[in-house]
Amino acid sequence: MDILKEILKDSNYNLSLFSQGDIDRLSQATKSKETKAGIKYYVQCVIREKEILLKPEEIVRQLFTYRLLDFYKYPKSRIRFEHTVTFGKEKKSADIVIFDKDRPTVEYIIIELKKPKLKEGKNQLRSYCNATGAPIGVWTNGNQISHYNRKDPNYFEDITDIPKADQTLEDILNDRFTLKDLVVNDKIPNEGKSLKTIILEMEDEVLANAGVDSFEEVFKLIFTKLFDEIKSRDDKMIMERTLKKKLSEEERGNYERIKDALLDFDDEDFRLMEFRNRGQTDEELKKKIQSLFDESKNKWPGVFSKDSKIELSPSHLSGCVSSLQDVKLFNSNLQVIDEAFEYLIAKSSKSKKGQYFTPRHVIDMCVKMLNPQKGEYMIDTAAGSCGFTVHTIFHIVGHLFSNAEISENEKEDVLKVFGIDFDEKAVRVARTLNLIAGDGETNVLHLNTLDYERWNERVENRNWLSTYGKGFDRFERLKRESGNNKEFNFDVLMANPPFAGDIKESRIIHKYNLGFNDKNKPQNKVGRDILFIERNLDFLKPGGRMAIVLPQGRFNNTSDKRIREYIAEKARILAVVGLEGNSFKPHTGTKTSVLFLQKWDEKLCPKQEDYPIFFAVSEKSGKDNSGEYVFVKNGDGKPKIDKNGHLIVDHDLHNHSGELLDGVAEAFINFAKGERFSFWMGE
Repeated sequence: MDILKEILKDSNYNLSLFSQGDIDRLSQATKSKETKAGIKYYVQCVIREKEILLKPEEIVRQLFTYRLLDFYKYPKSRIRFEHTVTFGKEKKSADIVIFDKDRPTVEYIIIELKKPKLKEGKNQLRSYCNATGAPIGVWTNGNQISHYNRKDPNYFEDITDIPKADQTLEDILNDRFTLKDLVVNDKIPNEGKSLKTIILEMEDEVLANAGVDSFEEVFKLIFTKLFDEIKSRDDKMIMERTLKKKLSEEERGNYERIKDALLDFDDEDFRLMEFRNRGQTDEELKKKIQSLFDESKNKWPGVFSKDSKIELSPSHLSGCVSSLQDVKLFNSNLQVIDEAFEYLIAKSSKSKKGQYFTPRHVIDMCVKMLNPQKGEYMIDTAAGSCGFTVHTIFHIVGHLFSNAEISENEKEDVLKVFGIDFDEKAVRVARTLNLIAGDGETNVLHLNTLDYERWNERVENRNWLSTYGKGFDRFERLKRESGNNKEFNFDVLMANPPFAGDIKESRIIHKYNLGFNDKNKPQNKVGRDILFIERNLDFLKPGGRMAIVLPQGRFNNTSDKRIREYIAEKARILAVVGLEGNSFKPHTGTKTSVLFLQKWDEKLCPKQEDYPIFFAVSEKSGKDNSGEYVFVKNGDGKPKIDKNGHLIVDHDLHNHSGELLDGVAEAFINFAKGERFSFWMGE
C-alpha cells in the first residue's frame, strides 16, 4: 500500500473506489527495480501477461481490471488495453476496451483513465465511443466513476452500472428498482461525487442547450425526487430495523458493510421507485415525472404554483432523470440537497447580494453553544436555505431527520421555529427543507427583514397570503406590541446576514439608531450587516440570545467603535469566535467571526459593567483553499463516515458527536456552565 501511495503522490488519481483486498493484491504483486533514474516499480499485467511499469494511470487500470474479471466476470479474451481508435488520419489508444460477446472485433465498452478529471475524461471518452460506435462508456480516476450509455453522438446518458458479462444493457435499464437498490447503488458514495458535481455535469451535458431556467428545472426535479423517496418511507423503516439487527452501531457507519448486508435482503414487497428512466419513450417518461411532480406539489404546497409544469423537453428530461435517479437525496441531516441548493442559488442570485450559505459545521457550533430548548421560539432573519432553523429543529427534537412522521408534540415545538429571507428563490428552497423537517408545515416567510414598515404590503397581497398566511399568523403572535412590526419576543436568533453592500435608502436608514452618526445626523449609507445587528436585537425578548456572523472588521475597526458600544449597551457579549479564512470559500475569502450575545434582563441576564468574555479562533475550517470540503479519512485513505452515514468534515468547531476532538463549542459550554449562563443552568 505504501508503494502505491508513493507512486500516486502528486497525481490526481486515487484508490478510494477499490476494495482493500484488490489494493493489497496489487501491492503484493509489485516489484521494485533499480534503474539509472532511480527506483522504478513494475507489475505483471493481468491482460498483457508481461511486466509493465507501474504509473498512476496503470495502478487504476490494473485495479479496475480485477473488478472486470472478478465481479463483472468478463473473460480476458474480451478485454484489450491500449486499443487503437482511428480518427481519420489520426490514431489514438483507448485505455481499456471490452469487445462484444458475439462480434469479437466490435467495441462494446470503452473505459477511459488517461484524463484524471471528469470533464476532460468524458470528452475523450465521447470521441472514442463516437469513433467506434461503442454503446457504453466508463470514466474513472480511482476516486470517482461515471457510467454512460451513448444514445446518439451528441448525448451520453447516465446509467447505474455497466452490464455484467451475462447481462445486456436492457437488463440494466429495465431492472426492478426499489429503495434498497437506491441505497446500494447511490452515486454519491459509490462514484465519489457530490450532488453539486452531478448537477454541474448535467448542466454541461443536458441543460446548456435546453433553453430553460436551470435553477427552476433542477429544483423541480430535486423536489419531485425527494417526494418519490418519501413515498418509500415504510420501506426505509423496514430496512433500518433489519440493519439494526444485522450490524453493530459501528458497522452501520460503514457504507460497504451496509451494502453487503442489503445484498441478500428480500425487497420483493417494496414499492418501485417512480423517478426512474426505465427505457420507456421520452414522452412516456415526461408524462410520468410530471404526474409525480403534481403529486409532490399537493404534498408540499407553497413552493411551486399549482399550475407549474416541467419545462424541459422530453429528451432533455430523460437525460436529467438518468443523471439524478441513482442519487439518494435524503440523508438524516439533509446536507446532500443543501449543498446542491447552495450552488444553484449562489449561481442564480444569492451571491450578488453578498449573502452566502453557512457551512453546516459552523451552524452546528452555534446551535450547540446557544442550546435552544423545547418551548423556546427561534428565528433566522437572513435564512438562506434555513440551515440554522433545520439544525435547531434537530437539536430541539433530539434527533436528525428520520423520514418518519413526527409526533404532534414534536410538531408543536417545530412550529416555534421561524425563518425570513428577502430572496424568493432562497425562501422556496428553505421552505422545501423545512416542510420536510417539519412534516408538511413551515414558518419560512418571504419578507425583507430590514424594511419592516412595508411588510403590510405583502400581507395585503392575496397570492402571498395564500402561501405564507399560516406561518405569518404564528409570527404575528410574537410581536411585542400588536400592529407594530419592529419588536418581537424571540428567545433565540441565529443569522448570517449579507455583509456586502450598503443600504442607501434614507427611508430605511432613518428607522435605525445605527443609521445615525455620533452627532445624531443620518448617514448617507450604512453597511447592511450593521443594520442587521440592531434589527436582530429588536427581535429578541429581554434575556434572549443570538449568534450572528459578521465581517472581522466590525470587531476591530476604529470607525466601528460606536457599533460595539451600542451592542454592549443592549446585551452581554458572551463570545466571539474567529472563523478560519477558507470558511466561506469559494464564494468569498472575507475574514469573519461569529458574535454571541444575550440581551440584558433583570432575571436571565442581569446587567454588569465588567464580565469575562469567551474568545476562540478556529484554525481548521473544514475547507481547502478552493472552498472544497476536507473530510476525515480512515487509515486506508477512504473518507470516514459517522454512525448516521455522513461524511465527517475535518474542523475544530465541535466534536461531531465524539468523532472529532472537543472543539470551540465544547470549550464554550464549559465556560458557560462556569459562568452560570441561564441557558446552560441545570444541564
